[in-house]
Amino acid sequence: MLKGIPKILSPELLKVLCEMGHGDRLVIADGNFPAQSVGRDAVVIRMDGHGACEVLEGILRLFPLDTYVEQPVHLMGLVPGDKAETPIWDVYKKIIGEADDRGAAAVGQLERFAFYEEAGKAYAVIATGERALYANIMLQKGVVL
Repeated sequence: MLKGIPKILSPELLKVLCEMGHGDRLVIADGNFPAQSVGRDAVVIRMDGHGACEVLEGILRLFPLDTYVEQPVHLMGLVPGDKAETPIWDVYKKIIGEADDRGAAAVGQLERFAFYEEAGKAYAVIATGERALYANIMLQKGVVL
């Protein structure tokens, strides 16, 4: 056992976070995201019993966001005409603000298919059981100073 590691982070996930280098991307996917197909070239970690916010919060305790890019965090943008509500985005921005001085300015959006394309290049995809719509979030790793 180790001290100071958020309990939600499994040994498998800790290993993956450690293996990742500067600029590598990590996707925290909601329950509707096609994690296995989009992540076919990535490490896919199943965390079905957990929500995306608690996973994000645990990861950001250890994972630096990239300071060499303006927006190291991307959300999947709404499909035009979709009337879905996205209150989880406000929660994400609050969690990010607690981990990074840029706060909400560090967060951008990608159109749905652009998000899928970029997620397909990610080092790892975490498949959560998150039920909120448009709860997919991609993080780009920075350096530890």
